[in-house]
Amino acid sequence: MTFRSRFTPYIAVAAVAATATLLAGCAGGGGSPDPAKPADPDEKVTLDFAFWGNDVRAELYSQVIDAFEAEHKNITVNESFLGFPEFWEKRQTEAAGGGLPDVMQFDYSYLRQYSENGLLLDLTPYLGEAIQTDPLKESVLDIGKVADGQFAIPISTNAWGMYTNPKLLETAGVEEFAGGSWDDYTEWMASVTEASGGTVFGGTDYTGRIQNFEIQLRSHDKFLFSEDGELGFTEDDLKAFWEEGEKVRETGVVGAQKLEEIYPLSAFDAAITASELTWDNFGGGYLGNLGEGYTELGLVAPPVTVEGAKDLYQKPSMLHAASANTEHPAEAAMLIDFLVNSPESGEIFGTNRGLPASETALSGANLEGLDAQIQEYEASIADRLGDAPPVPIVGYGTIEEEFRLIGQELGHGTLSVDDAVKRLFDKIDVTLNG
Repeated sequence: MTFRSRFTPYIAVAAVAATATLLAGCAGGGGSPDPAKPADPDEKVTLDFAFWGNDVRAELYSQVIDAFEAEHKNITVNESFLGFPEFWEKRQTEAAGGGLPDVMQFDYSYLRQYSENGLLLDLTPYLGEAIQTDPLKESVLDIGKVADGQFAIPISTNAWGMYTNPKLLETAGVEEFAGGSWDDYTEWMASVTEASGGTVFGGTDYTGRIQNFEIQLRSHDKFLFSEDGELGFTEDDLKAFWEEGEKVRETGVVGAQKLEEIYPLSAFDAAITASELTWDNFGGGYLGNLGEGYTELGLVAPPVTVEGAKDLYQKPSMLHAASANTEHPAEAAMLIDFLVNSPESGEIFGTNRGLPASETALSGANLEGLDAQIQEYEASIADRLGDAPPVPIVGYGTIEEEFRLIGQELGHGTLSVDDAVKRLFDKIDVTLNG
């Protein structure tokens, strides 16, 4: 696949998320543009736009940017992309130097952190004008608010689910996961590995993902963090969860060493595992990475912790935000509007970024195949959907990343569960209390 010269992929070795401690000293500029200064259609403007993803998403963004530039001939958009951890490492470096991109694909986990440190443009003056709000439900638009400011616009919504690989399951001679408890899922993964003679693994150690811990907590009416930063779980809760991982790792899941060897691909991307617990908008990327011969995936609900619990929720799969220091706030707002609301965006992306949150973008989307499957999946889990958690606390992204890194070390056997629990709670204490 070939990209134009304006398109600059970066490669980073370290997978380090931005830290609240560093960003606390990186307050941006005004953050409140003058709405009386509209975009000048005769002024030549260049905008830098950054996103995370893979080559599949990169090509889709190139197509959408082409459409935007055709409509706004005075604006040139330079794109760059990274994998998710590396994306936030680079934003951390840019924030320290006051040089964030004009427009960024943004993650819910970092919204409070960056906005409260003055790094993001308050888009409120552009709502209803450069950024159309009628196509967005108020509840969806509110997702991008912190305090009294609108610091990001949700692109789409998604939910936690489980992708499966029908081709690998057929090769192994094992049926699709039929639902059930986490123990049932562990046994199913083991059956895939055993039936294939170890050529295919049933899955990975799910206890390395904080989202799986969260939905188990929600099943017991607990939570990760409250709006005010109150911790919603105990050391015993976390210890019990990571002790589940010991059992999982003993039943034939792919090992941590193999996962490192194939990075940045996941084991599911590389056709090594038959299942992956993740956000439901990841399907298009999986098919792209799996390559020729793969035309379909399975998509089923995650294991159940407590029957009838409202453990799942819809969240913004991602948002778009602008730098507080952009020299072209009006044009940045126009680009955000196009990426969120345009029918062209909906047609090109489908559900690659999640189900379009905008009615006008959704109207342009031709939801067939995997896209229709994702829409049907979210309808199928309606009974498990509860209220979404509050905007993540400042520093949530670093806690999520630490959780992932600890999961890797548990997988390697270089860290005990007790030490892992202490390490995460120490990280939480430092993040919340300085």
